[in-house]
Parts: sequence; structure tokens; C-alpha cells
Amino acid sequence: MRTPEGIIIDPTGKANGRGAYLHNQRSCWERGLKGALAQSLKVELSEADRLMLTAWMETLPAEAEQRSAVDEQA
Repeated sequence: MRTPEGIIIDPTGKANGRGAYLHNQRSCWERGLKGALAQSLKVELSEADRLMLTAWMETLPAEAEQRSAVDEQA
């Protein structure tokens, strides 16, 4: 999310500012960081923004990990 203070991650989706929705999957964030996220937020991401967003992305499950967890619940 882009706010007057800069780029933030808002898992609740309730903060004020220009937002962009990305699934909680690493593959979605990888695609977003290639350009779509900056375009949606109408901003050029700084190196600090990219580092922060990449660090967050690394905490997310890979798609295969998420699928196996769903399969185990079924």
C-alpha cells in the first residue's frame, strides 16, 4: 500500500492509501515485484521498498507448500 509516509504492507487491507491486492503466495509476490505492483501503486519502488517487500515475500508459503497443506486437511 502506498501512503503519504511511503510503502507499507497491510495484511488487513484496511489502512488508508492506494492499495494493491496480492495473494499470500510467494509466486504472486514474485510476479508483482517484477513491475505490476509498482504500476498498481503508481509509484517507482525504491531499493529499500524492494528489500522490505522481498523480506515479507520470503515469509510466505510457496504455492506447492500451500497446496500440500490443503490436501492434508481434505
